[in-house]
Amino acid sequence: MLLVRVQRGEQIVKGYLDGEQLILDNGEIINAADAQFLAPAEPTKIIAMHLNFPSRIEAFGIKDPRWPSYFMKPPSSLAGHRAQVARPRNTQYLNYEGEIALVIGKKAKNVSREAAWDYIAGYSPVIDYGLHDFRTSDAGSMLRVKGQDGFCPIGPALIPAHQVDPHTLVLRTYVNGKVVQEDHTRTLKFPFDYIVADLSRLITLEPGDIILTGTPANSRPVQPGDVVEVEIEGYPRLTTTIVESEVDFADFGAQPEDSDNARNTAFEIE
Repeated sequence: MLLVRVQRGEQIVKGYLDGEQLILDNGEIINAADAQFLAPAEPTKIIAMHLNFPSRIEAFGIKDPRWPSYFMKPPSSLAGHRAQVARPRNTQYLNYEGEIALVIGKKAKNVSREAAWDYIAGYSPVIDYGLHDFRTSDAGSMLRVKGQDGFCPIGPALIPAHQVDPHTLVLRTYVNGKVVQEDHTRTLKFPFDYIVADLSRLITLEPGDIILTGTPANSRPVQPGDVVEVEIEGYPRLTTTIVESEVDFADFGAQPEDSDNARNTAFEIE
């Protein structure tokens, strides 16, 4: 049973995905093709990892990290299945990063690795979009790069944790139908239990909180009109479409910049 949240008029309704239909808690049965999908979780925070798949670490020529490095995306960056993701006009480096999101199911503080699995409600495809034109000005904070509205589409559904073996998940990203990223959770530098236990030493994880667990190699810029999809093998794909937007960056604050930093990150250049 794959769990969903959808917009129905003025109401947000939960339910589950059954093939091509949604069975909603309000008694409605609707076609999935007609649904307005929302993020399948309601987080107090979204935590993301910089590096976890060895293929990505190798692509950047980085020494194996001793421990995970994290950053945060605001809840306002969330979007649902079939969302349009905006690349501002006159920017170049909007990159996809296909990932597996894990969703916390109950309050977690100072949990052990052995117990960490009990705190995971489920998993979902997610795309960690980043606008690397702001890479230099962000100075590591990632807010301008990764935190903009709509830069965290997730869904279409939450796969309950008990339905899958988290050590055998295959992750794929597609651009215009072509596979551009593929990797397997057995290769992860920091498995899901490690991540939950590590984070819970420092902060309280609340039900619904979302953790992005890292992307494989071959993140690249996309263009308006491109369709970017991510799947956990055997489950429905998350689909997004890139559109161009008009943004007035005004004459103050950081501006998009075509820098070596932006290009090197966007194309995984050492």
